Amino acid sequence: MIRGAPSHVDLTVTDLSRSVRFYDQVLDELGYKRLPEAGAGAPCWGVADADGGVFSIALQLARQGSAAEPHDRYAPGLHHLAFHADSRADVDGFHQFLQDMEAAILDAPAAYDYTAGYYAVFFADPDGLKLEVVHEPVLRGRSGPIQGA
Repeated sequence: MIRGAPSHVDLTVTDLSRSVRFYDQVLDELGYKRLPEAGAGAPCWGVADADGGVFSIALQLARQGSAAEPHDRYAPGLHHLAFHADSRADVDGFHQFLQDMEAAILDAPAAYDYTAGYYAVFFADPDGLKLEVVHEPVLRGRSGPIQGA
């Protein structure tokens, strides 16, 4: 487990059953498993690293008055959520998976100049939350600390 790494994230959704169906598929494809004992009663999925550290994602139902407002990733709050992929081929395969499930693709797989070798697909959940699956070789397989400025 990496000290300071995220432990969990809760995502607010407008339709719990619709979002559970979406995230069941997407998170299962990424290796997450349902965690009925976690999430404080909310639907929850988790994935573990080689040291047994767990990262989990849970869904929370939006308040009734705010459910009609679309997600604005440029307002304060979450801009997008990215998931690691093992290779460019893994990103391409995930893109095909998204097409098969008829998910909303925001940007097909492409290389980006964020870091050397960055390759990603961007898509949206049923509420418009931007998600990404990315192969970023610069940050894969590192041992030791990351050097800062």
